[in-house]
This record gives sequence, structure tokens and C-alpha cells, in this order.
Amino acid sequence: MEIFRAVFINISTNKFRVFLTSLGIIVGSLTIILVVGIGKGSQAAVAEQFGRLNVTTIMVMGQKGQKGQRAQNATEVLDFTDVETIKSQAPSVNDVTIMINGYADVKYYNISESASVVGVMENYLNLNNLTLKEGQFLTDYDSERRNRVAVIGSDVADLLFGEEGDVVGSMISIKGRKFEVIGVLKYLGDSTPKFNLDEAILLPYEVAEKYVLGKNIKPLINAFAQDVDHVASAMDEITEVLKSNHKGKKDAFMVIDIGSRLEVAQESARTMSTLLIAIASIVLVVGGIGIMNVLLVSVKERTKEIGILKAIGARRRDILLQFLLESIIISVSGGLIGIFISFLVMPLMKYFDLRVIPSLYGNILALVFSIVTGTFFGYYPASKAAALKPIDALRYE
Repeated sequence: MEIFRAVFINISTNKFRVFLTSLGIIVGSLTIILVVGIGKGSQAAVAEQFGRLNVTTIMVMGQKGQKGQRAQNATEVLDFTDVETIKSQAPSVNDVTIMINGYADVKYYNISESASVVGVMENYLNLNNLTLKEGQFLTDYDSERRNRVAVIGSDVADLLFGEEGDVVGSMISIKGRKFEVIGVLKYLGDSTPKFNLDEAILLPYEVAEKYVLGKNIKPLINAFAQDVDHVASAMDEITEVLKSNHKGKKDAFMVIDIGSRLEVAQESARTMSTLLIAIASIVLVVGGIGIMNVLLVSVKERTKEIGILKAIGARRRDILLQFLLESIIISVSGGLIGIFISFLVMPLMKYFDLRVIPSLYGNILALVFSIVTGTFFGYYPASKAAALKPIDALRYE
């Protein structure tokens, strides 16, 4: 109790110096909590981005050729022949759909905006686990008959129609041509690789190609394996089909499974979180050096006090414990203040377009780092104080 009393008396008589000393710990612990929160936010965003696309999804897209190839052979184009051949010659594939996407100006009365336009087939709705808020989805008949109909994302509906109730049946203008809105997608969030369906307008494939996007847009094929165990064989079968359909251009396409992309994206998010935590730890180390520096000064200032304590019976262990406790209390206080400030700062991060998810793990990690920092950097000054000889300490000027 006397040791604790002595520690708190010394801290209370040097409040401002102790506060400045703990600033490094406060900033370091706050940084660790925010970094962990941002890392978890990034991982959650990755999971949401791929959440709708199940692990059996396989993406097929054209890729540019190597340097030295002729310009006309640089990029191969996928088409309906590839879709039909994959359906018939790839037994591991359950279903296939083709799509194109680009941007175009959309207008409703005096409201005009640039939006993502996606040309899709009828099976796009079920294969991508989409849900309609109202109306109906596009059909292959719409594509064959070149019907100018559209299904719009929830954000597009809010932007163009606001609080209006009658969205379905309304006419919008896309690239100067009139289209009837026949459906509105339920809100998804930013959960589609390459584009956000909430901010998109879906058109029948051939309508989008003929009237809006043109034939220069490169299509993308989504194939779906029968199950997870058939993904590898489905990719091999698709590759063989493409080699057969596009002779002499075996490297013209990329065949990627969503599962591997998700794993790579999650690993990148984890690596970035680890890197940021390491950087935050450096801040704590700097704060720890500040604690050690202040305690060394304190040992010098209190040399006579140490000599008196030893003269009246204080043991080496008592002196060591007193200075070590002072260091730990300063660092723990800084860690707790950093945790408290994090609760105030996290809600503000949304204004910087950063997603932060609070976690108990981040708070515990910051507190543990603070304790370790205080103990490690406080031990040397404490041991130096404990090693002073009483006679030398009493003579110190």
C-alpha cells in the first residue's frame, strides 16, 4: 500500500509531465484499435463483395495478348457460340450466362445521370441470387424481340424517381432512346465485382448491345459448376471448349473461379491489417521510449529520496517495484484513454469513406501492447534506481 501511495503521489505532483509522457501510448493504442477496425471492415467488405456469388461461380473473360502479337489478335471476343458449347460439352457445368456492361447517360424528365448499363440474359437473376423489389425481370424473349425494357437498381430508382410510387411502367431515356421500366431490384449494397448493381440499369442482352453499348464491348461469361468438388473439372472443360472454339489462341482467355479470388482478396486484407498493426506498434515503441526517458529523469531527480528509502530499510525489490508500477500505470492509463477516444473517433470515420468495425480483439490488443510497452521500457530505469547504493544516493547533488 505504501508503494502504491508513493507512486500515485509522484504521478499527481507531475500531472502535466505524465500526460505528455502518456501521449505516445494514447496515440499508439488508438491507432491499433482503428487499424484492427479498418482491417475487419475491409475483410467484411470483401466477404460482402463476393457474398452473392457462390464458390461454384467461374468467370471467363478475354485478355490482351502478349507484346509482339498483331493488334487484331490482341483480344478474343466471347459470344453465344461459346455459351452453347460450354452447356453441351462441359458436363461439370450446371448453367452458363453471358453479359456485357458499360456506361451511358440516363434521363427521366429533367433529371440526367451517367449510370452503369448491363446487358443480361433471363437466367442472370437466379444465377446471381438477385431479388426484385417490384415488377418483373427481363426474359430471353425480350432480347430476341429487341424489346426496349429495363430493370433498374434501387439507387437508380431513388435518384430518378425519388418518392414517386409508380416506378414500374415509367419511361426513361437511355442514350436518347426510350425504355420502359418493368422492374426494380432490391437493395444489394456494393456486392458485385466490377460494378454496383444498385447503381445499374439492366437491359436485355441484344438490346444493350445493339442500341446502347455497341459491339465493341467485350462480353463476360459466368459459368456455375455443379458443386464445389466440380469447380476444377469445370474450369478444365471450359478451357478445352474455348481452345476448340478459338483455334490457335489458347491464351486469349482467363478462366477464374470466384473461390480463389475471394481467398486472395481476404489474404490481401489480412496482410494489410498485419502491416498496419506493425506500423501502429512502432508508435507504441516511440511512446515507450518517452516513458523510459521520463523515468530516467525522475530517477535522477529522486536520487536522494531513493537513498533515504534505502537507509530506512527499503529493499531493492521495493524500489524496483515502485518505479516499474509507475511506468505500468502511465502506459495502462494511456491505453485506456486511447480505447475511450476510439469510441468517439470510430463514428467519424464514415465521413472519410472508411468502414470501421469495432471489436473486443482490437481493444484487448491495444491494452496488452500498452502494458507490455510500459513494462519493457520501465524496467531499465527501475532497475537503475534499485541498484543505487544508499551512501551514494544520499551524497548526490
